[in-house]
Amino acid sequence: MVSKSSKPIPASVTLDGTVALTPEQIVEQLRILRQHIPDFAPLAIPESKVLRPAAAVHDELVQNAADTIGASPHIANAVGMSADGLRNERTEVGRWKAVESELEAMHKGVASANLGRRYRIGLKSLQTYSIARQLVREPEHADLRPHVDAMRRTVLRNKRRKPAEPAAAPSTPPSQ
Repeated sequence: MVSKSSKPIPASVTLDGTVALTPEQIVEQLRILRQHIPDFAPLAIPESKVLRPAAAVHDELVQNAADTIGASPHIANAVGMSADGLRNERTEVGRWKAVESELEAMHKGVASANLGRRYRIGLKSLQTYSIARQLVREPEHADLRPHVDAMRRTVLRNKRRKPAEPAAAPSTPPSQ
């Protein structure tokens, strides 16, 4: 069926009746969303290692620091932040932690859905190989032989070898 609009036809409709987006549409939406996240910048491992010690200070220390900044304008000037500013940043971290948790849950859900898809693909491929192996035994299905041979080569080539058993330690006669 040819659509009159330039929009792609949605992949499917979900159980609740909403239109399921294609993976490409999801990626596009995520990239748009990413532009709205303040301070978004993936860090290299060495950079994040530098930030972790100070980022991991106990919340009680943060509260005590905010109280101290509030008690001394000299300290507020030295650190460049007011007590309310520090408290607001602490609250903001908690709010963004909720976003982080939701994204982690989404990642797990997408990964699980993809695992299910890979399972279905693998199962159907293995079933195909098994059925085709049986069918080629009959002369009327001889045309499947090249396909079965190709699948067999692939299976054998990609079969994981079992790790070798560790060599037994040489036994030494007991000392007398």
